[in-house]
Amino acid sequence: MAETHVSSLKRFWGLLKIYRLDLRQIYIFAIFNGLINLSLPLGIQAIVNYLQTGEVTNTWYLMVAFVLAGILLAGVLQVLQIRIVENIQQDLFTRSAFEFSFRIPKISFIHLDKVHMPELVNRFFDTLTIQKGLPKILIDFSLSGFQIVFGLLLLTIYSPVFIFLGIAMALVFWLVTRIIGPKGMATSLKESKYKYNMAHWLEEMARVNRVFKLNSKSNFHLDKTDDIVTDYISSRESHFKVLLNQFKIFIGFKVLVAASLLVLGGVLVFREQMNIGQFVAAEIVIILIINSVEKILGTIEVIYDVLTAFEKIGYITDLPLDNGHGSAALTPEKGLSVKAENISFGFDPGENKILNKVSFEIGHNEKVVLAGESGAGKTTLIQLIAGIHNVDEGLLRINGIPLENYQRDDLFSNVGVFFPPNQIFEGTIKENIDLGRNIPDKKVQEVVEVLGLQAYINEQSKGINSMVDSGGRRLPDSIIPKLLFARILVGDPKLLLLEEPLHFVAEEEKKRIIEYVMDKKRNWTVLVISDFTYWAKHADRIVTIP
Repeated sequence: MAETHVSSLKRFWGLLKIYRLDLRQIYIFAIFNGLINLSLPLGIQAIVNYLQTGEVTNTWYLMVAFVLAGILLAGVLQVLQIRIVENIQQDLFTRSAFEFSFRIPKISFIHLDKVHMPELVNRFFDTLTIQKGLPKILIDFSLSGFQIVFGLLLLTIYSPVFIFLGIAMALVFWLVTRIIGPKGMATSLKESKYKYNMAHWLEEMARVNRVFKLNSKSNFHLDKTDDIVTDYISSRESHFKVLLNQFKIFIGFKVLVAASLLVLGGVLVFREQMNIGQFVAAEIVIILIINSVEKILGTIEVIYDVLTAFEKIGYITDLPLDNGHGSAALTPEKGLSVKAENISFGFDPGENKILNKVSFEIGHNEKVVLAGESGAGKTTLIQLIAGIHNVDEGLLRINGIPLENYQRDDLFSNVGVFFPPNQIFEGTIKENIDLGRNIPDKKVQEVVEVLGLQAYINEQSKGINSMVDSGGRRLPDSIIPKLLFARILVGDPKLLLLEEPLHFVAEEEKKRIIEYVMDKKRNWTVLVISDFTYWAKHADRIVTIP
């Protein structure tokens, strides 16, 4: 867990480097704020000294004005700090949102095989944790630290003995951070793990809520919730014990510091090495130091939360992205050819290969049905051809060039892939079809008519600009595959990779669409997996996976 702690700190320092100019301003303001706050005890010292003379002079009024001006200026500096931190918070949210949006489509699928991506995306909310924690760390923690340092420096002017007290305080802070800090980070990460487990389980309940509605009498959903909550409470209690031990140490040390400062101040007054005005000023400094220690105590838990948030977000940003650095260009005038030479693939090293030394060849514009027993690896093969995964062994060529030599985005723009999972997102019908690709309206209209979508679109209040729910929740079952098919066809792909693309579509419509897709005149290559025999009737041949 210590390595995780270091990793979190490195991420935190990395973020601070991005905003180093803003942080420089914050710390300059914090330094001036700490110095100005010392004007309060120094001004009061002078005021008390003048009051002892029994006369109210112009100098007395000037000192009062000096103290009030110091308080006002300190407030102004704090407002400026808050403004800078707010700018950082807004920029941080923007950076995190675009970082997630950029990475999610590009994360290598092989690393997502054993995780649930929507659950990982929940970690975006740790951005809000960092946002809320930054003001306390950057303003409260830094200001408190400077006030303690400047306060002790002021006290050393009254007596060098206070130097030893400052050294003792620094040593205790270092020891507590060094000894208890890693354990606190470990318990914080464990607590966060169960927090996300709970959120994931609630999402699963919402996703299949009909199942639990019809079987709620078993209380399975409540029992599973109870198990996760129990683990969370246990880990939270462990983390709280670490915080409690730190609080106990700091509170005990705070009492010791207060007692030491008061005793030292009193002794110096009795020995006439400090006058009453200086003593009053020293007491105010002592109060400022104690309050600063309390603020630092309140920041400790925030620091753990922020470092844990960096670790959680870092898990996403550390996932490898697709390698899209090939140099070969793909500008085909006809359908792509595909050639597999003894390709093998498996998701986990050491396990049996899903595909083992498979070879075949598909020519330009050829229309092929992919056949094989259940579990033969037909779906995986389509994913390999699409460039979603990389082959472990052998060679996969597109237009005679190894697939890995192509720039991935260039390859993806020429390949249309249809997989069974529902890929409808919340947006308009048009957005679900064109995906922001600036497809001409004429082309969209042509595809809509080919797939028989026009009648449904005409029934909607806003036509093609009507909204659809996530997953096409309220769409007719026959419309969803048509929208997904339209998404593929409007891009004019040169290679269609289709897996059971027309489920729930009426048979006559299905046959009409198949005839359109498999027409020999169509300038694209087709590789389809389907049990619907009409595909095979219009295919050039059938390729069987052993």
